[in-house]
Amino acid sequence: MQENENIKPDWTPKNAGKEFAVRVVKGTNQSNTVKSKIVKSNDLSIDDYIKGVLNNNRTILAKTITLIESNSEKHFDLAHKVLQKLLPHAGNSIRVGITGVPGAGKSTFIEILGMYLIGKGHKVAVLTIDPSSTVTRGSILGDKTRMENLSREPNCFIRPSPSGGTLGGVTRKSRETIIVCEAAGYDIILVETVGVGQNEVTVRSMVDFFLLLMITGAGDELQGIKKGVIEIADALLINKADGANEKKAEIAKTDFAMALHYLTPSTQGWTVPIETCSAITGRGIKEAWDNIEKFVALTKNSNIFEQRRKEQLVEWVHKLIEEELRNQFYNNPNIKSELPVIENELINGNILSIEAAKKLLSIFSKK
Repeated sequence: MQENENIKPDWTPKNAGKEFAVRVVKGTNQSNTVKSKIVKSNDLSIDDYIKGVLNNNRTILAKTITLIESNSEKHFDLAHKVLQKLLPHAGNSIRVGITGVPGAGKSTFIEILGMYLIGKGHKVAVLTIDPSSTVTRGSILGDKTRMENLSREPNCFIRPSPSGGTLGGVTRKSRETIIVCEAAGYDIILVETVGVGQNEVTVRSMVDFFLLLMITGAGDELQGIKKGVIEIADALLINKADGANEKKAEIAKTDFAMALHYLTPSTQGWTVPIETCSAITGRGIKEAWDNIEKFVALTKNSNIFEQRRKEQLVEWVHKLIEEELRNQFYNNPNIKSELPVIENELINGNILSIEAAKKLLSIFSKK
């Protein structure tokens, strides 16, 4: 057999001919030059991470985010030191959270908005929180493939991250990822969520501007989004307002405008705008960004912008404490052994839920 011919795997049916679809194609040998450029994460020092991020080396940037997303204890200390040194270089961006029901066209909207911003001279980082695989808990990575044009832009960095099943689809490490991207020079951070409408307040707690993307023709629009999500939105944008759907979008806009009269804006002095747009034609994209810039100018002048970021830092600390306590509780050896026993007593009706909780907490406190 020639070296460049297709090779049948060992598990192919005996006497299988060319009609057997699966074949292995031998790859070309990598040259020493290519091999020398491959940098393994475990070969990187703290300075390598810092310099790579500050120079916007996209490979090192991706490796740095992978490092801080790692749940391995051996990576915690290194990740902490890297983040500590990157922190003084972060904070100089506009952070925009984008949410909406599945099918609202979030990825298409983000792509056309990102292209528009790059055209204006901005550097855009897109953090897309993908639904996690229920088997591997890993990211499905669908959003990056949908942003085909944006992903090829040198001034854009797209990072899909698995949601891990968290409410609202926000990963535990999203805030750290924002710091890294800002240190790399990205001045616009777009955070997309899976839009499950469960805990979008988590998104609000890490961004400066919160955009709710909607569509028409999907039933009762006012029932399609929970009231709590509308209350924390800084702008409502009705997408897919093109063709025959344009008139429906205008009707929906009027309905939402009436509903907002009964809600208090989450930001003092700001009137929540309701606009229509089309991520296909580009109509309304400029106006959407203009509203964000007006919001940022208003909140910076009134000191709300800076105050909100300080409050977000404090809230972040509390979240980290809650998470650490939760991890310590469920990783406690005594809890691991007693939890199934107490759960069984609860299921059999021998104890109440509050009694079960008190028993477990008592066991944990005696560690």
